[in-house]
Amino acid sequence: MDASQKSTNVRSNGNGVASAPRAPLALRAGLGAMAAVASPLADRVAARWFLTPPRAPSGRQRPAGEPFALRVGAELIRGAHQGSGPAVVLVHGWGGHAAQLSPLAPPLLAAGCSVVSFDGPAHGSSSGRMATIPRMADAIAAVAGRFGARAAIGHSFGGAALGVALHRGLELDAGVIIGAPSSPFSFFDAFCAAFGLDADRRRGVRERLEAYVGFPMTRFDARELLRTVRTPGLVVHDVGDREVPFTEGEGIAAAWPGATLFRTEGLGHRRILRDPAVGQAISEFVGERLPRCGCGRLAVGEAGGEPRCASCLLSLHLEDRSGRAPRRAS
Repeated sequence: MDASQKSTNVRSNGNGVASAPRAPLALRAGLGAMAAVASPLADRVAARWFLTPPRAPSGRQRPAGEPFALRVGAELIRGAHQGSGPAVVLVHGWGGHAAQLSPLAPPLLAAGCSVVSFDGPAHGSSSGRMATIPRMADAIAAVAGRFGARAAIGHSFGGAALGVALHRGLELDAGVIIGAPSSPFSFFDAFCAAFGLDADRRRGVRERLEAYVGFPMTRFDARELLRTVRTPGLVVHDVGDREVPFTEGEGIAAAWPGATLFRTEGLGHRRILRDPAVGQAISEFVGERLPRCGCGRLAVGEAGGEPRCASCLLSLHLEDRSGRAPRRAS
């Protein structure tokens, strides 16, 4: 089994910080031996491991809808689009896949939206071997641009990447972040603890990571990034989340101007995506913030400077065609 098929799970220890995950014993021993004779190589291997997500089984990666493929930088991003209303992009978490947020789709479709799901870089059926928050943010922006999305929902790692995309200027009418970390530091510290990395190795691995990403880790604090974002926001977080402490969601909601914090209990980090009440709350939040046609339906475009639904746009188009003077033969 290669590195891309293994996972290192990070969980909260209940005190507001991530606790050490269980690292594969062979890899931990190998890194220790490698560091003793070739520390730069050990740093590089550890950094690559940190950035390598596990691949979900192929049978679980198929979201409903019309498949699409989109080139984003060096990677080919694959996903699916279903429905005909204004598009809402669903963004999975670390080691996830396009269908992971599928339980959120029915209430959005019922509200008149369409839904776009995709596998992030190095996830599912998309290409790539390593994933970073900036790469995921690039994918979110590209997919949103492809479908003219007016809202996006991100879970965990995907929620953190959505925050980066919004900070970079992604224009949406609504943004929803579910169970997302406010900073990568707690996960990095837990990762280092799991592999028994001493202070020197931690510095070396961090330097490798920052060189690969192209930015210092301090640049990815969602609380700082979202302070300047004016997109209406909803932050959903469970008080008993063992992987990302509730205090991180609280911090994100407090820093995001005008954002609403939706608190849940007993749903944890993943079951929160399947809870009907959560899905309904998200659908209502998004639906209330999307522009509507004069007839009351959700708008998909504009005509005469006014938002229009698909039906009214078609009617206006047909009226325009019927009112045209016939062309003269030349």
